[in-house]
Amino acid sequence: MTEMLASDKDKTRVNLPMPYGWFHVLYSHELEVGQSKPLNYFDQELVAFRTESGVAKVVDAYCPHMGAHLGYGVRSHSGTGAAVVGESIVCPFHGWQYNGEGQCTKIPYSAKVPPRIQRGEQVLGSWQVREMNQTIMVWYHPEGIAPLFEPELIPEAAADNDAWTAPHIVSRDIYTHMQEIGENAVDAAHFHFVHGTDEIPEVAAQVFDGHSMHGSLSTRQPTPRGVVDANIENRSVGPGLSHVWFTGICDTLLLASLTPVTKTHTRANYAYIQKKEALAGGNAKLGAALLANLDRQQAEDIIIWNRKKHYKRPLLCNADGAFMQFRRWYSQFLVE
Repeated sequence: MTEMLASDKDKTRVNLPMPYGWFHVLYSHELEVGQSKPLNYFDQELVAFRTESGVAKVVDAYCPHMGAHLGYGVRSHSGTGAAVVGESIVCPFHGWQYNGEGQCTKIPYSAKVPPRIQRGEQVLGSWQVREMNQTIMVWYHPEGIAPLFEPELIPEAAADNDAWTAPHIVSRDIYTHMQEIGENAVDAAHFHFVHGTDEIPEVAAQVFDGHSMHGSLSTRQPTPRGVVDANIENRSVGPGLSHVWFTGICDTLLLASLTPVTKTHTRANYAYIQKKEALAGGNAKLGAALLANLDRQQAEDIIIWNRKKHYKRPLLCNADGAFMQFRRWYSQFLVE
């Protein structure tokens, strides 16, 4: 008997609304000057483009003129995104141009333009964008509310920070709600049973503060050089952006970004950077082994996530950790 795909039954496994917040849509290097790309997030079609001045913009996908998709070019742009001219993206159907604020900046074949365009009104949906940490992020709220908080700048992740390596990037599609994935941050026990660690890490800290959350786990890790004391420190800003520091073996920073494609389809983007100093003196293999181990752990987690059912009131024991505190914190981002 063939197992039903998780995506076919995900709506019966977990029934939670899509969270609001800042969410990764592209890495900076994936969008060059003058380039546009289609996106599919938040159960919507979007288009990202980088203007000739180098600014990343995100707008709704469909031209308000006659409904053409702005993320797919024709003729010389066939197979890529639509053309970008100056600060505007060009509709491939009739050449109408739109800036990143959703205003129509040009209709190339008509001297007269519709009154809304003449008045400079927004006619195309546009999105709040932040570009930092080598990542392009957009703000999503189901009610269209303006940003309630800001993403955090991570100096280690700056493209010009020569003390840290270029990102090692892993992207995965996970067929469950983002909250189910985020709960791992407070689940120390699963490290032993899912990932085979010798012992359950000790929770050193767990703090929920406004739109952010911070946690710290202490553990002892076996390495080719013997068992070492290690630490995993996690900081989340909203439901979509987490920064995880692994210290003790080889200083490694994980920028973990979760973005909802739909309510029960999450795209996870994991970017690892490592301190170059920690890789010196023959430690490069140790650093690579750490990344391989973390990648294996993600694959193991996905086996669970793609198939587990969400219980509103799980049967918990005293040693299970701060699950309900996490859920209370996370609930602020869930709007029906």
